[in-house]
Amino acid sequence: MNKPVTVDESLAREFGLTGEEYGRVLSIMGRKPSLTELGVFSVMWSEHCSYKSSRKWLRGLPTKAPWVIHGPGENAGVVDIGQGYAAIFKMESHNHPSFIEPYQGAATGVGGILRDVFTMGARPISNLNALRFGSPENPITRRIVDGVVRGIGGYGNCVGVPTVGGEINFHPAYDGNPLVNAMTVGIARQDRIFLSAAAGVGNPVVYVGSRTGRDGIHGATMSSAEFDEDALSKRPTVQVGDPFIEKLLIEACLELMATDAIVAIQDMGAAGLTSSAVEMAGKGGVGIELDLDAVPQREPNMTAYEMMLSESQERMLMVLRPDRTELARQIFEKWELDFAIIGHLTETGHIVIKHKGQLEADIPLEPLADEAPVYDRPSIAPEKPAELGSVHAPLSLDAMLLQLVASPDLASRAWVWNQYDSTVGGQTVRRPGAADAAIVKVEDTQLGLALTTDCTPRYCQADPRTGGAQAVAEAWRNITATGARPLAVTDNLNFGNPEKPEIMGQFIAALEGMGEACKVLDFPIVSGNVSLYNETRMPDGTTQAILPTPAIGGLGVLDDVSSAVGLGMQPDSDLVLIGATKGELGQSIWLREILGREEGAPPTVDLAAEKRNGDFVRAEIQAGQISACHDIADGGILVAAAEMVMASGTGCELESPDSGIRPEAFWFGEDQARYLVCVADGQSFCAKAAQAGVPARLMGRSGGNDLILPSGVTISAARLKSAHETFFPALMDQ
Repeated sequence: MNKPVTVDESLAREFGLTGEEYGRVLSIMGRKPSLTELGVFSVMWSEHCSYKSSRKWLRGLPTKAPWVIHGPGENAGVVDIGQGYAAIFKMESHNHPSFIEPYQGAATGVGGILRDVFTMGARPISNLNALRFGSPENPITRRIVDGVVRGIGGYGNCVGVPTVGGEINFHPAYDGNPLVNAMTVGIARQDRIFLSAAAGVGNPVVYVGSRTGRDGIHGATMSSAEFDEDALSKRPTVQVGDPFIEKLLIEACLELMATDAIVAIQDMGAAGLTSSAVEMAGKGGVGIELDLDAVPQREPNMTAYEMMLSESQERMLMVLRPDRTELARQIFEKWELDFAIIGHLTETGHIVIKHKGQLEADIPLEPLADEAPVYDRPSIAPEKPAELGSVHAPLSLDAMLLQLVASPDLASRAWVWNQYDSTVGGQTVRRPGAADAAIVKVEDTQLGLALTTDCTPRYCQADPRTGGAQAVAEAWRNITATGARPLAVTDNLNFGNPEKPEIMGQFIAALEGMGEACKVLDFPIVSGNVSLYNETRMPDGTTQAILPTPAIGGLGVLDDVSSAVGLGMQPDSDLVLIGATKGELGQSIWLREILGREEGAPPTVDLAAEKRNGDFVRAEIQAGQISACHDIADGGILVAAAEMVMASGTGCELESPDSGIRPEAFWFGEDQARYLVCVADGQSFCAKAAQAGVPARLMGRSGGNDLILPSGVTISAARLKSAHETFFPALMDQ
């Protein structure tokens, strides 16, 4: 970018702006913008930063509750968890970078979401992730899985924040566009939460952290466009992370936050220095002037354009009290991090950028935000899927169960989890796979957090509204199954090209379903991220969109973490099924893996039943009446029972349902609002459930080391585990 560049509509289009948007820039500026000014507009008005296709619909989501301290609009959501503490959490995507450069794409995704959380004053205590990969048969899938998993582990392990949970799906729709959604949860005192709105004309603007390089320039606009066959040539737009610097940055920031020095603070994330400066000044209603000569640089001869758009990692922007600047400098220099005063706040309402004595940009902030495009894009409502016709089991129950637990979406994730340090910090109570949600203790208290990520993309593809509601309901159910009280949601809305009416229709319908579920379940959305244009242009000119994937990150609280239950069965207990069973097989894992079909309507989501059944289960866990609990999801009752057996090595003998439902539908149907629970006295427990209006039936009894089917067929826990643990080692050893 050191060569003279002609700023015109053609260049604006290269930067991701439309002709109409460029015209709006000209109107705001009253003249042709400079290269740096055009760069600022292009990233701030990109889909990734402005949410121009989604903002209209996001406004309808429920975001408030008595326990919500800060909802959407800050770096992360904040909720009251009791005893003066707050949980601060968010999920974000790093999809496009993770296809181009899987290791760094995933690693910097983790680094970025960590900064969103600790910038608000929280010490990060947990990471989670939601990953979607292409078909295992695709030759590139192995490379992407390997790089993404190593990137997540490499960054999180080095920073010292445990990775405690997540989910993984495989489907050909993600062949050219994997999804890497990273979630971080932190803890702060409620009276020590830091916000991003700048204040105080004349206050210094301070840059801290790593030096600025040329990596990641235009990363935000790259993430706002479809891929094509030249996607791998975009490697320069992928940032490079350093987790050791991130660890120093966390400690330095938290040390400074213990003082009264900080007025406002913001992570330099997507769009780097541009977004952090614009957002801080804009939220505070002030102006900001930057002198880029003072920006710490790791490469020579960087231009203003490059510095403003660089997405180099491990950097923060702060507004400090003038009388505390030297104190702050001493703290950051002690941690061997760069510290530079690069500007000050003004009363102009403009962002003014200077470099080498030249004025590079002078942009009014209010129209930069208020006149950013907001589109009401054309949409086509999704058609309701045809109901699934009659199907018949081609194999015995035991053969089908073994095939399902070995399938890509249900197989053991131990190969993945074992690369993550899930216990660093010493507060992890339930490790991955031990419970329906990860359980983490809040240090120096008895409080516990239950954390999960959930979405069933095949449901969303068939019926986005039902799929959106089910994603929220399953997160709520997974938290409930530990005994925790669900509090709030962060989301990551991954969809294809919103300029296509059918994709926009998916998005709108999914949000309607999510919003309805959040309202009924009293489970507000407090933070999140929208990732659109998740499509790959094929050599023949067609495009392949991902499955609509509105990933949900759920958080709940336990007043006493020792009361949490997992899914491992205790011997000599009764196994009880909570919830009604109709045998819904549409879009089920059984249908796909056994019959090779993706058809029918997804299972019905009855939110009133979800609330009623879940509230009953949670109360019984808290009363000490349930020793193990597992929500029933992919694979139905029989897979849930097998997972409980594998979690503890304790077997169980299942009873014949006598339900009038075909065996494959009863055992593998994915009806919602259901749990398997272990209790001491199943008969009295079922009677108590009936009094509460909750369907319940005795399903069997635990004991021994085998899963015994009603037919008398016996499958040992060891045999189940052998089938369950094969997929990932086989995939990665190819």
